Amino acid sequence: MAVNLKRIPTTPGVYKFFCKKEIIYIGKAKNLKKRVSSYFGSSYKDRKTSQIKFLTDHIETFTTKNEVEALLLEQTLIKENKPKFNILLRDDKTYPYIYFSLNHEFPGIYLKRTRKAVDANYFGPFVSSGAVKKSIKEIQKIFKIRNCNDSTYANRSRPCIEYQMKRCSAPCVNKVAKTDYFEDIQSAKSYLSSSDTQTINRLNNDIKRAASDLDYEKAAEIRDKLKRLNLLREEQSVVTKAIDLDIFAVAHKDAYIGISIIVVRNGKIRGTKTHLIKQALFASKEEIYQTAILGFYDNQLNIPKKIICTDILDSKELITEVIKKKFNKSTRITQSPTKTIRPIYNLCKLNAKQVIENHISKSDKYNFAFDQLKSMIGVNSLSLVETYDVSHISGSHAVTSCVVFNSNGPEKKSYRSFNIPSDLAGNDTGSLKHTLKRRMKRYGNENAIPDLILIDGGTNQLNVIQNLLSNSNYKNINVLSIVKGKGRVKATETILSNKGILEIDNKSSAYLLLQEMRDEAHRFAIQAQRKKKQKTIKYSELDTIRGVGEKTKKILINEFKSLKKIKTLTLDEIKSVHGINQTTALSIYNAFNK
Repeated sequence: MAVNLKRIPTTPGVYKFFCKKEIIYIGKAKNLKKRVSSYFGSSYKDRKTSQIKFLTDHIETFTTKNEVEALLLEQTLIKENKPKFNILLRDDKTYPYIYFSLNHEFPGIYLKRTRKAVDANYFGPFVSSGAVKKSIKEIQKIFKIRNCNDSTYANRSRPCIEYQMKRCSAPCVNKVAKTDYFEDIQSAKSYLSSSDTQTINRLNNDIKRAASDLDYEKAAEIRDKLKRLNLLREEQSVVTKAIDLDIFAVAHKDAYIGISIIVVRNGKIRGTKTHLIKQALFASKEEIYQTAILGFYDNQLNIPKKIICTDILDSKELITEVIKKKFNKSTRITQSPTKTIRPIYNLCKLNAKQVIENHISKSDKYNFAFDQLKSMIGVNSLSLVETYDVSHISGSHAVTSCVVFNSNGPEKKSYRSFNIPSDLAGNDTGSLKHTLKRRMKRYGNENAIPDLILIDGGTNQLNVIQNLLSNSNYKNINVLSIVKGKGRVKATETILSNKGILEIDNKSSAYLLLQEMRDEAHRFAIQAQRKKKQKTIKYSELDTIRGVGEKTKKILINEFKSLKKIKTLTLDEIKSVHGINQTTALSIYNAFNK
């Protein structure tokens, strides 16, 4: 069903694509008419865009005052409707917090999940439960706060292993005074809400105060806490200045998107989070960053004053305005990390790529590339490609290689090499024509019929193969040729079809697939040509001499290094070689001295 694009306004706003009354995609635009029309033009569309174009039977638009309101509305509608073609990040129903049970005589420290912090006893939210557990362990090492549940606490008669490990002061068996324990609780809370430097300064002041009061025992206890804190700082893999910031990185490959987020609070990494999205539709990385940033801060108030993105964003002012309007928080988005942040920044970029590499399979890679190539060349089916390359040495030892790729990658059992007659050696077009004639005799019998033939060559090679196929039973096979760029520089190749130059992005999966198939055909041709040359080199005039076998030939070559030298030897010189008898020596001498 054709959609009517004439009534779409040119204002900012949100658009919704429907298929049988179900919303399949929601987007926002600065110019609704221009953006929506781009989906239905005749230019190349990737697989997802083509699907949307095919499925959409109705479009609705909603005008907003500006792009900020459009982005806000888009995020709200996506969250409510969850359209199948939008990028949907997994939304945790609860967030992990550090919780202090201050209603107890001797409070404990725990991990608790809640939608929003209930009171001042909750610290967070953290990015992951692992980050919470790590922070609790830090606090226990420094301040010896209990982590057991109230039931276990009430039934203890002797200290547990946490006490033996110096991670609990054992209030359950009165090993610590109530006032001292509460001081540790307050110090732990302060540690979570301030930087290491502030905590260290505060502990140093406490030591001086205790010493001036002549309470040397308490001063020693505080000194031990300070020592544990300094040891913990040395254990930290990454220590930064006392800052709060979040780092976002986005990577995409084939049909996958990888998102990595690192949270830094008070100069320490408080957790990391990654998302993998498969078969997502997006116009640019800008859209992914908008979804990732706004989705991450949804339902939480812990937004830092600085956000670092690993790509340059044209829409950073737009995102900050939306954050200000939605969360009433002021933040700044930048892509320039400081020297101390750069190691974490690079780590975030690496993880965004790695989350894709950890999940993408070889078949996924080739399936995506085949689908993309199929759309680009405008064919209905593409599951098998044969690639040909000719190799020779100054017109001798000529061979043609044929490598086969299917949607799962190279099909090596179907690789073939063809010896080229000497009268065609050095004639690339003649060699290709000769090879394909032989290959076509096997189509439908020993070999499957390819959907596409790729030739390493220019217009002449392309025309020869096109003419050959058009006069055969295989005129439906498509043909492309790949022409080397100037200076044979990678990613400068030109792709030719019977309609002329095929415009393909040199970073696209389809282009990289054509490159890979061409390179594989070239590698296989060189390998076959070298084998052919080695066979002729191994055969020499010595093989025609009666009584000379492989062993004798090897002895002669090792002794005299070349056939030319052997031909000049006297009979006595040949006889003198260990392992050669008189009869064989005479045969060799007579062969070269007739």
